[in-house]
Amino acid sequence: MAKFKNRADATIKLLEVLPQKRMHDEKWLLVAISAGAVPLVNAIADRLQLDYDLLFTEPIYAPNNSECVVAMVSETEEIVIHDRLVKSFDINLDYIYGEAHRKYEEKILKYVYKYRKGGLIGSLKNKKVLLVDEGCETGITLLCSLKTVINAGAKIVSFATPILPNDVFLNLEAIVDDIYSVYKINDFVNLEYHYENIKKMESEEVKQIVQSSKNYLPLK
Repeated sequence: MAKFKNRADATIKLLEVLPQKRMHDEKWLLVAISAGAVPLVNAIADRLQLDYDLLFTEPIYAPNNSECVVAMVSETEEIVIHDRLVKSFDINLDYIYGEAHRKYEEKILKYVYKYRKGGLIGSLKNKKVLLVDEGCETGITLLCSLKTVINAGAKIVSFATPILPNDVFLNLEAIVDDIYSVYKINDFVNLEYHYENIKKMESEEVKQIVQSSKNYLPLK
């Protein structure tokens, strides 16, 4: 049975578990780590009068399986590798690094120019950052995003998502400062299963949201 009607419903429920007053008073920076997270982050930022940014990542797939993510690369070329899968598929690390550079050049830089006029995510020195996604299936996107913002100087990094598998929550709990989630699911199927309506966010939809927002930091 679906837990949320749509992203708007998920946002309302996620706000209920967030430390809203503390976030507002301490001026947390919100960071969307997927296109699908943008409507959530935009609404939360508007509600709490906070700035937000986007962090761009791209998955790297196994050579012979276009659905199996074995690594992730971010806009600062931070790479997180799923060691167990890489070893089980006997994937050469040169392939991972080569694909990471290709994804960076061919995809990530286009996002950076489209949504930030060519600028990479700025210095996060001493900032309190809340990474946000619409869901979390394996945690690899979060791990790559976490590595990126920590290396950019973030002081505290927390994670918020409406729903995630309980085993992923237990794995992530020790490496982020706090995790805010409406549901932690033991029998997690996939993200689409838990939303009644969650169509993919197209790039023009994302662009329209950030360009019309007074809270999107790169355009302020």
